[in-house]
Amino acid sequence: MKARKSEVIIVGGGVIGASIAYYLAKKGQSVTLLERGQLGLEASAAAAGMLGAQSEMEDTGALFQWARQSRAMFPQLSGELRELTGIDIGLVREGLLNIALSDVQERELRAREKLQRAAGEQAQWLSAAEAMAIEPALSEATRGALYLPEDGQVDAPLLAAAFAQAAQVLGAKMQPFAGVQGLLTAQERVIGVLTAAGPLYSNHVVVAAGTWSGQLLGSIGVDLPMYPVKGECFSVRTPKPVLKKTLFTPGCYIVPKAGGRLVVGATVVPNSYDRKVSLSGLAELMDRARGLMPALGDAEWEKAWSGLRPQTADGLPYIGKVPMVEGLYVACGHYRNGILLSPITGKVMADWILSGEVSSFAGMGAGVETGVSAGSGAGGGHETVAVRGLGLVPGAGPVPAPVSASGLSSEPRAMDMDVYQQIEFEVGECALQSLAPWMEAFSPDLSPESKRVAPPSL
Repeated sequence: MKARKSEVIIVGGGVIGASIAYYLAKKGQSVTLLERGQLGLEASAAAAGMLGAQSEMEDTGALFQWARQSRAMFPQLSGELRELTGIDIGLVREGLLNIALSDVQERELRAREKLQRAAGEQAQWLSAAEAMAIEPALSEATRGALYLPEDGQVDAPLLAAAFAQAAQVLGAKMQPFAGVQGLLTAQERVIGVLTAAGPLYSNHVVVAAGTWSGQLLGSIGVDLPMYPVKGECFSVRTPKPVLKKTLFTPGCYIVPKAGGRLVVGATVVPNSYDRKVSLSGLAELMDRARGLMPALGDAEWEKAWSGLRPQTADGLPYIGKVPMVEGLYVACGHYRNGILLSPITGKVMADWILSGEVSSFAGMGAGVETGVSAGSGAGGGHETVAVRGLGLVPGAGPVPAPVSASGLSSEPRAMDMDVYQQIEFEVGECALQSLAPWMEAFSPDLSPESKRVAPPSL
């Protein structure tokens, strides 16, 4: 049987994997994307589609720089995807109201207004009367709101579908129901992946499998500090639209969609692969949503669902090369910002794979960190992205140790992450700092009682 080969293999068919496939295919690369189930039906399908570059960020560090550049890519991207596929990704740029329901929240949002404005972003504090004049359905308990006119939303499932279809139109091979059983390596480089149909060879493999990325990397001895966070959501309908702007407050958001549909989310259940939607979770969400918008209690029920969001120990995604395994890349751990960060992640990964340069960082300003890790293996150090620095997501609890997955490798090797030394250097105008060792992402204060939850098999 003739060996199958592709220039780039992408493992994972969610919005991140599909975005990488799209940007690689735009550059004429031979791309094969492998997804164990249907394309775009894991965390991507469960997302509300918020483009919260400002509302989701509590500081103006590296992740904020990524987020606002990625948000700025959506208008052009929307047109490109519609032209290639006919899919309207539902880009809405009505802004977002970050609602204060207490004195503490008001103080925090007023401080954030100053921070956002100092960073050059549009942000305006509104009194309760001003906020309710914009959105009359707001609760009378509203103390005020931070108005973020540049934040928006898309239809998350349609975005994932559009990326995948556009990549296919440009020549990429999309293979659903093609689970990857392991990574194949030889002489300290990746040579492909093993599937149920046999090996598929490539000089470049990107692991973008969300919460399950750690399993594949574990098959070659790489421990990736990451854990699942279940999020439960529900949707309702009203006879006519009652909300124009997305509402956001700690523990709850309400996103208006077309046709009077409202998406409400999301609970935070860390360290869980349980996909069920719980009555207690929905009750909590309903109480919070009615606290924002009392009229929601009269809306017609539509449905409820959940998704498993991939979170890292410090809340920042892994994007870049895997140290000491030439040709192997990761793009995972975006948590609740996968939709927002999908364009910039796809473009950065495509640039990096094809040229070895991260040109997409140009103009992003201070705080964007990439880096290099020096290892003991042949060939010296390898670059890795270091968009890092935030702590654990509030309420996430202890992080379980990653669970290694069994897998076949032509030359299985254990990788000692402690041998790497941290190096600082510069590329262009961006100050760069290494990610190594990856295990530093673990907090030293983690509880020894942390649960070790084994993910379902790939």
